[in-house]
Amino acid sequence: MIKRRAYEEITIAHGVTLRPSLRAATVLEERYGLPNLFRALDDLSLTIISEIILVSFSSGNQNAAAFLSSLRGRPLLPFFLSVRAPLAELVSMLTPAPDPKAKHKPTTGKPVTWSEVFAALYERATGWLGWTPEQAWNATPTEIDRAYRAHLGKLKAINGGTDDDKESDPEQAERNVAAGLDPEFDRAGLHALKGMGKKA
Repeated sequence: MIKRRAYEEITIAHGVTLRPSLRAATVLEERYGLPNLFRALDDLSLTIISEIILVSFSSGNQNAAAFLSSLRGRPLLPFFLSVRAPLAELVSMLTPAPDPKAKHKPTTGKPVTWSEVFAALYERATGWLGWTPEQAWNATPTEIDRAYRAHLGKLKAINGGTDDDKESDPEQAERNVAAGLDPEFDRAGLHALKGMGKKA
């Protein structure tokens, strides 16, 4: 498994810097699907490798297009061999890094697609964190996820929560906010209390 960098950015040939932004993740997932990106690197697909570079180029598409144009008429194998490993690292960074502090708990809900995950990250960045759309698109999925978790931790601290409290469920917190409730409001607990009152 590839170790994730603290600051998610890679450099390929000729000092070209690539960043696994939410924009890049969303575009590449929509066009190819994340598993196919790894397969394209193994298959040395010039089309998909070029697309990964184009959408991840931190200085913009024009510079990326100029870089790729400079490869015309030259042997491609040395290029493929030099970019395959760093691009595999970049593709792995298109998904949020696991939170080392999070407690593992079994998933009980229905599986979500990566496009749904990326849409939720955009909503959290612009809705919860107050970032501009441009800031959200330029941030990496990991940056958004960590900032969002820190924001929930801040709300927990403001509302008197402790580390011993039950871990926050981000989806429930979002439903609470949509309903005009405190993000940490325990709706299930309230229903349980109401049920006990009816039995009494």
